[in-house]
Amino acid sequence: MSTLKLKKLVVLGSIGVTSFIAGSYFERKSVDTPNLKNYPALPIFGSVSAATPVSPVPSETNVSRISQIMKYGFPGLDNIRSFDNYVLSYDKRNRVAHWVFEHITRESAKPNEGVDRSLSEFKPDESIHPYFRSQNSDYLKSGYDRGHLAAAGNHRSSQKLVDQTFYLSNMAPQVGVGFNRDAWNKLERYVRRLTRTYDNVYCCTGPLYLPRREADGKNYIKYEVIGANHVAVPTHFFKVVVCEAPDGSLVMESYVMPNQVIKDDVPLASFQVPPETIERAAGLLFFDNVARSKISRINGKKN
Repeated sequence: MSTLKLKKLVVLGSIGVTSFIAGSYFERKSVDTPNLKNYPALPIFGSVSAATPVSPVPSETNVSRISQIMKYGFPGLDNIRSFDNYVLSYDKRNRVAHWVFEHITRESAKPNEGVDRSLSEFKPDESIHPYFRSQNSDYLKSGYDRGHLAAAGNHRSSQKLVDQTFYLSNMAPQVGVGFNRDAWNKLERYVRRLTRTYDNVYCCTGPLYLPRREADGKNYIKYEVIGANHVAVPTHFFKVVVCEAPDGSLVMESYVMPNQVIKDDVPLASFQVPPETIERAAGLLFFDNVARSKISRINGKKN
């Protein structure tokens, strides 16, 4: 290769690298993204950012609450976001959460006369980069509800906590009548009632995209996307719950529901599945800080 050609290649390569670095820099500068730091409540290689534009860095109180909510382990560590009373992992590709984790007690779920859900507004989560953020416009005329993953009813101790459940990062497209407003709501209410028996209820909720066999005999994973941001419509949703009794014993229940109209007379128990089934389908590990052998009952059966 001649000296002249070699010089041209070097110049072109330098321009390409410089352009890439500059583009990356200005892309980051163009977005008001909170600082991400390591905190004791998370594994050493994890990070957390407050999911509210008002408080870009978690306070010590918030970090302590994260540690309490995630007492039995993180299902995964992708794009962790913390709110005052729940934690989620955000799926930037699908514009919905991978999972949402709650610690529910009698006090947190107790109705408060000073709290009015109708005052809460659905709002974009501005801690998410605009490229990956869902918007209210995505749901408009889509035929789907903005379905809560962390249920508003689990956080009724203050208006602020209920308001925080209305960030769109906590939403997923759900069939309205027959699912979100009925069968799914029934499951949420059942989980809240568990606090009457158990001191602490740890609940992990999330979407699933399950395969289906088509006419050609092959399995395909197909799901709809809605809006300009292509928000994914999950085929199913899961809840995995661990309940902590006063004597320290643990029980687990795990459910999968199809995102479709479900008849009122179908019992919740019919949606119970082994937790390992959900873990394999979701690519997550639930409550891995406690050995399964330490859980006395799973889905009502002695473990």
